[in-house]
Amino acid sequence: MSRVTLHRIEKGEPSVAAGAWANAMAALGMSLVALNAEDAQATRPEDVNGPNLANWIPVRVRLADYPQLKALAWQVHGTEALTPVEALGIYERNARHLDTAAMSPAEQALLLALQTGLGKGLGQGLGDAAAVGTPDV
Repeated sequence: MSRVTLHRIEKGEPSVAAGAWANAMAALGMSLVALNAEDAQATRPEDVNGPNLANWIPVRVRLADYPQLKALAWQVHGTEALTPVEALGIYERNARHLDTAAMSPAEQALLLALQTGLGKGLGQGLGDAAAVGTPDV
């Protein structure tokens, strides 16, 4: 797979072939599964309780869904969603302005997932802005 194709996948461009997506998933240890209509209707534990999205990183982070991120990203114009890397960068650069007490549980879970998956493994406690990470100076 070329770097250009991988970059297009990361950006979420719709012009990427399904085979390229499958190759990227295989490189990450994931698999692509097709279900028939009968299997798709089967009851699974996550169907009853809803999926556990606490540790998931979305492909695009919608600013409208995360009020603290939206407040920190005041300078972002012309887009309603950010990539996970952009969102983590905004959280980290503006850690001193982050009001973790006002964060919803979903936004705290997003921040923790971003830090775990993309950051330096910080964010063990979301009780203060220092948990987001401060620059080493």
